[in-house]
Amino acid sequence: MPDESDSPSDIEVIKQRKREGIVIPLTRNVQAKESSTYLEYVKLIHNALPEIDFDAVETNQKFLSHHFKAPIIIDSMTGGTPEATKINSRLSLAAEKFGLGMGLGSQRAGLLSSELAETYSIARSNAPNGFLVANIGGAQLSKGLKIKEIRNMIEMIEADALVVHLNPLQELIQPEGEPKYKGVLSKIKEICTNFDIPIIVKEVGAGISMEVAKRLQSAGVSAINIAGSGGTSWAGVEKLRAETAHDSNKINLGELFWDWGIPTAVSLIEVRKSVKIPVIASGGIRNGLEIAKCIALGANMCGMAFPFLRHASKSLESLYEFTNRTLLELRGAMFLVGSKNINELGKSRFIVTGELAKVK
Repeated sequence: MPDESDSPSDIEVIKQRKREGIVIPLTRNVQAKESSTYLEYVKLIHNALPEIDFDAVETNQKFLSHHFKAPIIIDSMTGGTPEATKINSRLSLAAEKFGLGMGLGSQRAGLLSSELAETYSIARSNAPNGFLVANIGGAQLSKGLKIKEIRNMIEMIEADALVVHLNPLQELIQPEGEPKYKGVLSKIKEICTNFDIPIIVKEVGAGISMEVAKRLQSAGVSAINIAGSGGTSWAGVEKLRAETAHDSNKINLGELFWDWGIPTAVSLIEVRKSVKIPVIASGGIRNGLEIAKCIALGANMCGMAFPFLRHASKSLESLYEFTNRTLLELRGAMFLVGSKNINELGKSRFIVTGELAKVK
């Protein structure tokens, strides 16, 4: 049920923002401009004598007590607008078919109306066996989101885990943003003690530092999704939205901080060295070879968003073709380094070059 402070106009604002969060990445170039993920500086070592058959290469992975057919999570993207129903429907069908995980977009909108809740719950209908992740923002926790409301979000999709997304950069630039982060860590601690499902904390494209990772581990989170920079710029998305709103201050901030963040490979290396809990690598990952590089760098799983969104927006067939191609690329990389499973890939040798080699 809507909160008393949530008027019909508030719901329309949220729906429009969610709609633009789909349309802008698909129709405008909001990828990183001058920065990158730094994954291009990671070189896996070719094995001319792999001593395995390609058909024997397996991508199964166990993560947070759930078995996946591949170490891939369709990362949190959308919901809260009618256009999201078709996309989440297709994404969840792919997650079920290929044994992948799937995160939903921020679910605050689903609390406001049953119609919007269906844009999220369609995922569980299509993926009865899938690993689905509910989603709420750190800014909403700071504003006082109640445990009961979070429980409703989890029940909305019968979630296997809950992600708290941290997006201070996006909130800073968003025309209607809420850059309020005081007390978020204590709220995360409270959530960790009140729910018996895994709690994951993720960024949305600016990366997690070693200092933040240590604080999150101490708070009791189950895993960290680094979501580094180098892919889709949400500062860029919000800058374009600010242009529509004729907000010159937000336009300036969005342009200035377009490439802000910790490159994905840097964030992954820092976090992996800093904590013992599982780590999900995401942020600008575009193919199976980059997934293999992230696993070699220490990731337990990898998240991809924009590529899945792009293909899901076209057709289910296009989405299936992309997923099959990505899995083939991953298995190809594993074969070429002589790793017959994900555990061996995580122990495979690699070298770092260029700018990444300068990271201490």
